[in-house]
Amino acid sequence: METQYVEIYKKQHYGLVGKHSAVKVCHWTKNELTGGRGCYKGDFYGIKSHQCVQMTPALSSCTENCSFCWRFQGFDSMHISDEDDPEFILEESIKAHKKLISGFKGNPKVTEEKWKEADDPKHIAISLTGEPTLYTRLGEFIELAHRRGISTFLVTNGTLPMVLEKLDPLPTQLYVTTAGPTKEIFFDLLNPSIGNAWENFNRTLELLPSLNTRKVIRHTLVKDVNMPYIEEYTRMDRIADPNFIESKGYVHVGQSINRLGIDNMPSHDLIVDFSRQLGENLGYELASERRDSRVTLLAKDPAMAKIDFSAIGGSKF
Repeated sequence: METQYVEIYKKQHYGLVGKHSAVKVCHWTKNELTGGRGCYKGDFYGIKSHQCVQMTPALSSCTENCSFCWRFQGFDSMHISDEDDPEFILEESIKAHKKLISGFKGNPKVTEEKWKEADDPKHIAISLTGEPTLYTRLGEFIELAHRRGISTFLVTNGTLPMVLEKLDPLPTQLYVTTAGPTKEIFFDLLNPSIGNAWENFNRTLELLPSLNTRKVIRHTLVKDVNMPYIEEYTRMDRIADPNFIESKGYVHVGQSINRLGIDNMPSHDLIVDFSRQLGENLGYELASERRDSRVTLLAKDPAMAKIDFSAIGGSKF
């Protein structure tokens, strides 16, 4: 990997893969592996955190530089000029993930059953950092994961609707970060690197209803910056018509502390109030919440939320 930030990524325990990809073991993966609670996505959707690989095929490439992002933003391009093969990225990402968790095998808190499950990943969160839709062979990568019975969770900032429109196959679950309720806030908070980012983002919202997969709108809420703006979010969410809406509070950690203050962290109760109002406007039900993660789940149909992802793998719903 040719990037000036290699040593920073290694210091932060990233597993570097090929020329432009990486994995990193999530806190919740470690927590569930050692007998603790898993990620809120387990409560919301039924995934198993200890069987989840967190990765990106666009480590150094993004179309935004979000103020609330707590990851190291070593973005030096909006293009991946020399792309690795998707099969290579998938295989090496799984290998790198397994290597990073290998030390847990001898941990007395890790049961043999949990370890065997963790050594056989069933979910891939394409969400670590960067904008994954910049990888032009993303569809091939998703298809290969599905063939292996691995479900895929793709998180995008929505600035490349032309990619989502042609993406085949679609991920098991598609997330679109929606954190700019107005054009001014969008540019101030998300710091896009492309001039038509706002127009592209709105095209993504309009495109979502036509995409045949599970769709989630993710509101990252920053107190005194992009909330409440209930009516603006209601308008956007009505256009997108997602299956679920996650509202998650900004957390004052990592790189974000250089851009935002601790007072910008909304309380969980504030997020719940926001979600209730939004749900009432849209006719969605407050289906779940996790106080320790400051996140809520609104669902159009709560019965759709929890399914056995390990049983269906990457198949369509």
